[in-house]
Amino acid sequence: MDKFKVSIDNLSNICDPDTLSFETTKQVKQLEGIIGQERAVKAMNFGLKVNNKGYNIYMAGLNGTGKTNYAKTLICNIASKGQVPSDICYVFNFKEIDKPIFIEVPSGTGEKFAEDMDELVEAVKRVISETFTGEEFDNQRRVVRDRYQKDTSDLVHELDRVGREKGFVIRQGSKGLVSVPLIDGKPADQVDEELVTEEVTRKIQEKIPEMQKVLDEITRKIKILEKAASTELSSIEKELANSVIKPEIDIVKEKYKNNEKIQYYLDNVEKDMLEQLSLFKVKEGEQLLNPLMPQTGNQLIRYKVNIFVNNADQQGAPVVCETNPNYYNLFGKIEGKASLGEISTDFSMIKSGSIHKANGGYLIINAKDILKDAFAWDALKRTLKNQESVIENIGEQYKIFPTVTIKPEALPINVKVILIGNSYMQQLLYSYDEDFSKLFKIIVPFDTSMERNSDNINMFYQFVSSVCEQEKLKEFDKTAVARIIEFSSRLADHQQKLSTRFNETIEVVYEASAWAEMENSQVVTSCHVEKAIEEKINRVNLFEEKIQESMINGQILIDIEGEVVGQINGLSVYSLGDYSFGKPSKITARVFKGRKGVVNIEREVKLSGKIHDKGVLILSGYIGGRYAQKSPFSIGASICFEQNYGGVDGDSASCAELVALLSAFTDIPIRQDLAITGSMNQKGQVQPIGGVNQKVEGFYGLCKERGLTGSQGVIIPKQNIINLMLDKELVEACEAGKFHIYSISHVDEAIELLTGLSPEEFTERIQSRMEEFSKSPETKQMEPDTKSSEKESLK
Repeated sequence: MDKFKVSIDNLSNICDPDTLSFETTKQVKQLEGIIGQERAVKAMNFGLKVNNKGYNIYMAGLNGTGKTNYAKTLICNIASKGQVPSDICYVFNFKEIDKPIFIEVPSGTGEKFAEDMDELVEAVKRVISETFTGEEFDNQRRVVRDRYQKDTSDLVHELDRVGREKGFVIRQGSKGLVSVPLIDGKPADQVDEELVTEEVTRKIQEKIPEMQKVLDEITRKIKILEKAASTELSSIEKELANSVIKPEIDIVKEKYKNNEKIQYYLDNVEKDMLEQLSLFKVKEGEQLLNPLMPQTGNQLIRYKVNIFVNNADQQGAPVVCETNPNYYNLFGKIEGKASLGEISTDFSMIKSGSIHKANGGYLIINAKDILKDAFAWDALKRTLKNQESVIENIGEQYKIFPTVTIKPEALPINVKVILIGNSYMQQLLYSYDEDFSKLFKIIVPFDTSMERNSDNINMFYQFVSSVCEQEKLKEFDKTAVARIIEFSSRLADHQQKLSTRFNETIEVVYEASAWAEMENSQVVTSCHVEKAIEEKINRVNLFEEKIQESMINGQILIDIEGEVVGQINGLSVYSLGDYSFGKPSKITARVFKGRKGVVNIEREVKLSGKIHDKGVLILSGYIGGRYAQKSPFSIGASICFEQNYGGVDGDSASCAELVALLSAFTDIPIRQDLAITGSMNQKGQVQPIGGVNQKVEGFYGLCKERGLTGSQGVIIPKQNIINLMLDKELVEACEAGKFHIYSISHVDEAIELLTGLSPEEFTERIQSRMEEFSKSPETKQMEPDTKSSEKESLK
């Protein structure tokens, strides 16, 4: 038995505080960079240096490995040395009013440009008001009006003269000039009806066409005069307006003489102002309703500047971490305003998103969050592929009747996206989204563990020092840091590794400092760290205690003494989110005459996972290959996890199931004071499993509560010795000989430990039993059951 026993030195890897080169973390410099992620650092640095299309970054790893904080810190350092991008402004498009255009100006210039345009409008309003209320304009307008009135009066007098000659008088009606017939020198409407005979009416009717022709000609000439006068007045207005508007616009042009797009825009502003002079003649308090922009009530908004992206306060390239990456937060939107039951909008209501604010820099997004919004994910891919952002509200394409809205000019986008997620999500995207591999060419893999060497240990306690300094925690002495190092190895489930899931480590650091604070201790010691770990477990292990209680009081039947045929203690791990624990499970096997093969009861009732099913089939293959080479091994057998109602998966019980099955076949009892975990292959080689520490501690906890006998222990695969980071109390029990840990590399060794028989003796017993079964007439008459996929004959 002792040859299989694991030495005490291999049960855990204790960190000696005396090997640490400090007394408290106050003497340790703070950490720079990240620990234990050399591969990720190398990939990240390369990805950030390549600026070609498609070289965006996907950071893959479990939560808590420091991906987000590392990305922010590294990218901010790089971005601080980058170039500040331009400000982006959207302005009114005077040629296509539903298609606003953008203008790029140097960073910090957007606000000044907007102020200059506001000042320009106010200046034009002032000079227009002064010009059109001045004496010069009144004199010019009076000259034109007097000339028009004189020419018009001459035409009216001429018409009146011609009319009287033809027997008509000319009057001014509501619709213009009209002719009225004269009867006996009086207008017809002033003559008695008795005097209007048929003869008189006939003569008047004969004269009307000729008179109407003259009237139409004079009216036409008057309208020509009106139009000429109006054109002349308008020309005078525009000439005067241009004389005062152009100097004001030239002032603005001079400020932005190197920006061709602004020069073009200001040229259009000048033309529009001359055509929209009435806008500048509105008295204070008056409102003009613009049919093109009914939501504002003020048409002068057309000359304003919408500062879409303002980089005035930006230092270096922008870094944006979008914590809520829905469509509108990422890609902006076009807002609307309700007025008189209608929704209207204009270029001033175009709002930017994170992709625009990060333009010229970096955008950090959590993959899980953006994938929740299909519109956002598709828009991100489209933006990265086309390298431009089209600002539009979602849902427009799904409306039966498209609504009238604006379509802003597409904005060029040059941004590096850093997507943060786990490896599983990365594989799914790679397999099912053909665009992913083209757009995210750089994969940055974050490991969950690192080597436990001197360099990493030095960086580890620098990390603890940094947390204490940044969070204003108490100092940690070297015993406390040593205990945290051991805790980190336990998280990594490896004696020669440290965990890189720093969020769990930080939680222990926080809580240990809090316990030290409650005890008024000047520094945090190992006892405070131990207390933090214990209390952290105590807050979440209620379910574990309930199961332990059920096993102690006999509600869950587990034997830890004596020997039983066809019954063995396997070990399982329960996971409760951030906490997992081990517990023993009774596995039983029954053998009977027949050719049904091995029946997995868990599978029959749909409580077995695929991996567990595979383990059962593997042990069936081992039995057939090992014991049925010369004669058929035709039996019926069933295997069951007793009192299991929640399902079972994994192959770590396959060794236990094999021993239980062979025990039932040979009637050789199995020790109940030993529990076993380990998977096996068809050659009988024992393979490593996960959760070895929790499994060992789970069986030890039950044995301790019922009373340690000195013979109890756990059998584990030899490959799992390196994973042992057992509780201090358990290690002390093993050192005192109260509990034992055994390691095996082949199932024959498990059989020897559990039955006390050598592999040769056990094989002889099996062969003897096989002969007994083969001589049974009932067995010869049994036909194989082919209805179940698992009921195979073992030959």
